Amino acid sequence: MASGARHRVIVVGGGLAGLSATLRITEGGIPVDLFSIVPVKRSHSVCAQGGINACNEIARQQGYSEHEHFDESIYGGDFLAHQPPVYEMAHWAPRIIDLLDRMGVPFNRTAEGQRDLRLFGGSLYKRTHFAGATTGQQLLYAFDEQVRRVEAEGKVVKYEHWEFLGPVVDDEGQCRGIVAQDLRTMQIRAFRADAVVMATGGCGLVFGKSTNSVMCTGAAASRCYQAGARYANGEFIQVHPTAIPGADKLRLMSESARGEGGRVWVPRKKGDARDPRQIPDAERYYFLEERYPKYGNIVPRDIATREIFSICVHDGLGVGGGNMVYLDLTHLGREYLERKLGGIIEIYRKFVGDDPAEVPMKIFPGVHYSMGGLWTSYEAKPDFKGLRYGAPGSMTTNIPGLYAFGEVNYQYHGANRLGANALLSCIFDGLFCGAGVVNFAREQAPAADAAATAFDAAKSRRETQMKELLGASGTENPYAIGKELGVEMTAASTVVKSGPRLEQSLETLGSLRERYSKIRLSDSGMWTNQTLAYARAVGDMLVIAEAITRGGLERQESRGSHYRTDFTERDDDRFLATTIATFDPQTGGSKISFEKVETPLVEPRKRTYGKVEGGGAPKAVASPHA
Repeated sequence: MASGARHRVIVVGGGLAGLSATLRITEGGIPVDLFSIVPVKRSHSVCAQGGINACNEIARQQGYSEHEHFDESIYGGDFLAHQPPVYEMAHWAPRIIDLLDRMGVPFNRTAEGQRDLRLFGGSLYKRTHFAGATTGQQLLYAFDEQVRRVEAEGKVVKYEHWEFLGPVVDDEGQCRGIVAQDLRTMQIRAFRADAVVMATGGCGLVFGKSTNSVMCTGAAASRCYQAGARYANGEFIQVHPTAIPGADKLRLMSESARGEGGRVWVPRKKGDARDPRQIPDAERYYFLEERYPKYGNIVPRDIATREIFSICVHDGLGVGGGNMVYLDLTHLGREYLERKLGGIIEIYRKFVGDDPAEVPMKIFPGVHYSMGGLWTSYEAKPDFKGLRYGAPGSMTTNIPGLYAFGEVNYQYHGANRLGANALLSCIFDGLFCGAGVVNFAREQAPAADAAATAFDAAKSRRETQMKELLGASGTENPYAIGKELGVEMTAASTVVKSGPRLEQSLETLGSLRERYSKIRLSDSGMWTNQTLAYARAVGDMLVIAEAITRGGLERQESRGSHYRTDFTERDDDRFLATTIATFDPQTGGSKISFEKVETPLVEPRKRTYGKVEGGGAPKAVASPHA
């Protein structure tokens, strides 16, 4: 085994997955170069609101357990997640909460001083820890402080405002570093490393408007995909049931609002234009509560989203006849809302102008999360109950030395993510799987000794690409192409899909790729050129969009967030399997294959959440305003 003295690891992404990985790797004695397209404290993890799941002693008194958390996650993901990683994550969760507490995360407390818990979708138990409605921000700031500590000790070098342009892969097919660009000076450099951890989040901007930050383009994952990394389960896109519709983007209204007692409803009478405060309770249609009496407003996100979509689009019962429903918190009281949900209450006031303590919020589903991501492997224990700690193969892509942590990794959520499992999976990846990165890196000959050929070639390719974009003399606007991409992907590949519509979408994507080859940039400068960065990302977004769409076409079933009107049932015989997209450099498209998902711990069962058959129609009521 080689000495660790000259080893180095690169972490790409400054969110919770990247920061937790950085801490674990530096604890293992290996320094880290940390790259982030924005300042670390602006990473998208800061936007997470509702909480983080884990069993604790209070939850255990309800009858809850780590195994119940594991089972809920597998059931919530419609049995498409690999079970050993989810089992390990659920059993590490209590320790992660204790660690966060020691870091100083200001979790809400009960009157007795215990960490408070709230309900979240997909569970009948209170098992979600939270810090008001700004949990992600509090967690990110806590990890940032810890990374600053090791940075001050010389163990971390931060490259903020640097954009990842692609991995450096040598002639043996191993990742030996990255190429990145300083978005201020526009300098492009190659960086050497013994391992690279991708922690770059999701691809919300592929769908235009989403709850994601605008830097969540999916371009980093696409660049790894085009370099040979597989992309898995891309068709599983989570559309969050409660977001504020906006002209520029969508703003999340956390699931914690429903977990704390918020109720979703529409007027029973179509076209009822009265002030919602003037509509009596008997004339309100609490459709989630009537259709799912066991879970009510805390059904999982994919189910709540489809029900809201059906109420508005198919039944025409949306508020004012449009695509909105009410999320009502008015009965909870101002003091309670400020204490438990202050963060999202302030967002709604700021962007809508109404006070949720007095007027029901108007919300509609919005693209939120990608269950799919870069394909990764793992090493299970012999009994499949968890993973082998420190295994170098934990969450590595098919390119040796290239790892994927957090949302850019597909492993933990299957066909649908349960709310408050995202923060957990990010931190778990960094803390647990980061140990495997250390062991892998120590086994390598130091990257500093690697031949310069691969680095020079990778840097040269990216410089050539930049020059071609800056010198392009076509007529197409990359911003217009990006906007049309978002509209098309939202229409064809989100809540409801069909084979003919997906085939049409593939043709549209082909047309957009053709137009992209004829773009022209409005800014050809060499200082903080954001037009260049965006135009480059659009090309990569088109590539990943094709993989997402083709995967959705090939998966001829309905499972979790993937609902096909022409294949409305789950098909375990054919599709209890991971969708794997492989980039074809000859065509610029994807080749789709399927990898069987084993179910050694929990056998698949029907996923209903207690839905009442025939409970889909609103009850007729007489209205004095008819």
